Amino acid sequence: METSQKNNALERLFKADSVAIIGASKDEAKRGFQAIKTLLDEKYEGRIYPVNPKEKSILGLKCYSSVMDIPEKFDLALITTPARTLKKILVECAAKGAAGAVVIAGGFGEMGEEGKRLEEEVVASAEGIRIIGPNTSGMISVDKGLNLVGLQNVPHGSIALLTQSGNIALTLITEAGLKSQMGFNYYVGVGNEADIKFHEYLEYFTADPDTNAILMYVEGLREGRKFLQQASRTTQVKPIVLYKSGRSAKGSKSAGSHTGALAGISEVANSAFKRAGIITVQHSDEMFPIAESLASLPLIEESSIAILADGGGHATIAADYLTELGIKIPELEEDTRDKLNAFLPPNASLANPIDVAGGADQNPAIFADCAEILLNDKNINGLLVVGLFGGYGIRFAKKLAFKEEDAAHRMGKLVRKIGKPIVLHSLYNYAKPHSLDLLRYYKIPVYDSLEIACKCIEALSFYGSYRLEVSKESNFHFDWGAKAVPEGRKIIDDAIAEGRTALLEHEAKELLKWQGIPVSMDHLVANEEEAVKIAAENGYDVAMKIVSPDIIHKSDAGGVMLNLKNEREVREAFKKIIKNAYEYKPDADIRGCIVSRMSGEGVEVIIGTKNDDQFGPIVMFGLGGILVEVVKDVSFRVLPVSESWAASMIDEIKASTILDGVRGRPPRDKEAIAKLIGKVSEVIEAYPEINEMDLNPVIVHEEGLTIVDARIILNVDKMEKKKRLSSSLDDTRI
Repeated sequence: METSQKNNALERLFKADSVAIIGASKDEAKRGFQAIKTLLDEKYEGRIYPVNPKEKSILGLKCYSSVMDIPEKFDLALITTPARTLKKILVECAAKGAAGAVVIAGGFGEMGEEGKRLEEEVVASAEGIRIIGPNTSGMISVDKGLNLVGLQNVPHGSIALLTQSGNIALTLITEAGLKSQMGFNYYVGVGNEADIKFHEYLEYFTADPDTNAILMYVEGLREGRKFLQQASRTTQVKPIVLYKSGRSAKGSKSAGSHTGALAGISEVANSAFKRAGIITVQHSDEMFPIAESLASLPLIEESSIAILADGGGHATIAADYLTELGIKIPELEEDTRDKLNAFLPPNASLANPIDVAGGADQNPAIFADCAEILLNDKNINGLLVVGLFGGYGIRFAKKLAFKEEDAAHRMGKLVRKIGKPIVLHSLYNYAKPHSLDLLRYYKIPVYDSLEIACKCIEALSFYGSYRLEVSKESNFHFDWGAKAVPEGRKIIDDAIAEGRTALLEHEAKELLKWQGIPVSMDHLVANEEEAVKIAAENGYDVAMKIVSPDIIHKSDAGGVMLNLKNEREVREAFKKIIKNAYEYKPDADIRGCIVSRMSGEGVEVIIGTKNDDQFGPIVMFGLGGILVEVVKDVSFRVLPVSESWAASMIDEIKASTILDGVRGRPPRDKEAIAKLIGKVSEVIEAYPEINEMDLNPVIVHEEGLTIVDARIILNVDKMEKKKRLSSSLDDTRI
């Protein structure tokens, strides 16, 4: 379905002028009653068609015995009946021209394989109707009064809310109503994503002129790569705030590569979301505040802010935390300090953070004076106000409340005039003084948590920087197979023809060589004599490794011998490796050994790839060798990656300083690593059959690097598909 058609379908769904409530009821405890009552209470102006064969009317509305009895076409159906009834109902809704259906029932994909099959059958029966859910809490289009959830008094605003949890939605909507003047224009309980996926909602809300920010609670993504592709387009114009649950889930129980064992959900998702420009939150109480700030305030385009306080404690805590978050707290211009000094008391701190030191006790309006001076400082791109503001009329004298209100008006106008944000922390937020309500009127958010106020500053800074730096490198698109070469294609095809799920090491290196990647020179030998001949030609000082499609981790099988310096050592090593291999796996298919020169001195790193269940191909970088799974100092990116993204991966690991040279050792060639990661990305794009790849160790020298070991595991599903295609072509020729 084309983008315009998809958006038109969702437009009819979110702006529906008529709704059929299928499973309507007079029982106040049932969704079929609550939905009708809420639509009436919200003064929904569209037509409502209750459907229940046992009732004549519900809440004064005529009730129809079936969908087919509704006298005219309708836009949207809310289906509250059990899962077994859905296929027939959806066929009838299609006959009535419905654009969409909200399916409340559970018992589908969330229940296992049988539920997944039923879910697929339901979607297939929909005949073009777009489905929200199933297993959803419903949807709300606030402007339209189209409330199919039953939540009362949803605060109106410009945030579109997408969640896979009705309870999380209730929490966020309640929080907005109690603590903010910002609210929501849409809520969608995404449910199982059986039909409409997260990325399609993003596409719609990106184009929607009334949506300023998108807030998401995600448990799982059906089509993670499409989500990233759309998110990278959305964040060029609108912010996405996302809480991803399930971060502690373990990766695959068994993996054929180091990368497979190390690629956890949290690491992969966080790096992917960040690259797409998504603001991820780690704590649920940060979700709404960060979305509120991004929907309301100008961005911080460079990470530099001022802190304005009326006490040293809050100022110090804020400065420490913002510094940890990577936010700069720069020195003020001399002219700024002179202007502040003109009216602040002598003991005020004019460094950044600025402490008014009791100067506001008799006149809290000086907060507005200070804010104007600070926001006009060229070194300052945003302001965090912390402490007692809003409480001077409570703590000291009631008459001071009027001066606070004056300050609130002035600060609100400053944000609009100068275009730099103010975020405010107040100890008196709980008391709801009028001055703080005035700030919210001007869309300046107020928080009683200093840490949350700081996290909002961080989000404004991250997204502001992202918008300045965003490029096409973040689009997550592959041109599958475009960069393959015939020689590499033959290596993979031959392995598939043999029914193998992995390339042999020398085959993997040969493939990499054809793709322009530097690899060590290896020679496959079948016996001792060949091993001695090759070792002698290389001047000895060689390594020898087992070659077997049945032995992936060669070290575990005793299949690796290093630093072989003469004929005797080479002969003994060959015998021992073969003996160890058969002891490790008696029925192993042994093809011989490879002999290669020992690599020069350097730092061992690993570069690996795997197919992530949600996001597709990913790449990993870290220190290499046999301890990689123990140390676990690694970074991840969703492919494809450019050299610049690869460089950021290298700097991200804790041990990156080792590559810069430590204890008198020379720095290593980071540029060569970045180029190799970029080339690895091209290999995965060239050969879709590759499921996992490990280059471990890669020895990084002062100049250049050497790939000592290479492992490539093939995707069995894609191999089977290719076999079936070949078989069908053979049958056609017969």
